[in-house]
Amino acid sequence: MGIQQSPVLLASLGVGLITVLGLVLGTYLVRRSRQLRVTLLDPDEKYLLRLLDKTTVSHNTKRFRFALPTAHHILGLPVGKHVYLSARIDGSLVIRPYTPVTSDEDQGFVDLVIKVYLKGVHPKFPEGGKMSQYLDSLKIGDVVEFRGPSGLLTYTGKGNFNIQPNKKSPPETRVAKKLGMIAGGTGITPMLQLIRAILKVHEDPTQCFLLFANQTEKDIILREDLEELQAQYPNRFKLWFTLDHPPKDWTYSKGFVTADMIQEHLPAPADDVLLLLCGPPPMVQLACHPNLDKLGYSQKMRFTY
Repeated sequence: MGIQQSPVLLASLGVGLITVLGLVLGTYLVRRSRQLRVTLLDPDEKYLLRLLDKTTVSHNTKRFRFALPTAHHILGLPVGKHVYLSARIDGSLVIRPYTPVTSDEDQGFVDLVIKVYLKGVHPKFPEGGKMSQYLDSLKIGDVVEFRGPSGLLTYTGKGNFNIQPNKKSPPETRVAKKLGMIAGGTGITPMLQLIRAILKVHEDPTQCFLLFANQTEKDIILREDLEELQAQYPNRFKLWFTLDHPPKDWTYSKGFVTADMIQEHLPAPADDVLLLLCGPPPMVQLACHPNLDKLGYSQKMRFTY
């Protein structure tokens, strides 16, 4: 008997098809509703997030994990943006910017990797870092105020960057085929955010070049993450280090960032090149910008976090 001769069979097939479509639609709607659970809905609002965990990353660096409102929430931070943490410390309001090392693919939590500057360790900063010491003193379950998204740069994919000259200006679009990055210390976190976002999209043709400066080898945070990405995407991501005080067997560069380092390890000046800088002000102002001027990188080719 043909299908056209069996009303019962046709009815069964119809019910089955409707059931399958309903399941597919239901799954999509559930996923869609979960995707819309964004934590940072208003950049002017403060959101209290609870400390879930803190782990030691290196001799002076820790990873702080904070819980989002529910297990299905994402932070809602566009690539290129950062958050501000605020706290009242010793009677004064202290506000600091941080770029998470997690992304909106992570639900239910956000991770920050932060160097803890202790009191009495660095002669130039005898009091240490107010916010980093405060965060280190928190107990599991304590809450911290988050605010964001903040920042003047947004990456929208496939080499497209929206950059505001200042907070009140409309964004200008820059397209970069090659992205050069100079990071110092914890200035690596916004770079890692971008590198991951670019490399995870197979269709994104942007090439990434990173020059990462630190004082000693043990100061290099997130090194394993960076080297893993370099090994996984050798044609799309180039990684180079320089240390102020390298060990004897060090095979990378030594000393402050120089014009030769930039020339050898970052893309040459061109209309389709963008250089991003993030690190201690002395490094950026005294080492990076003068050497970029010398090598012919225009102001339009640079962005400093």
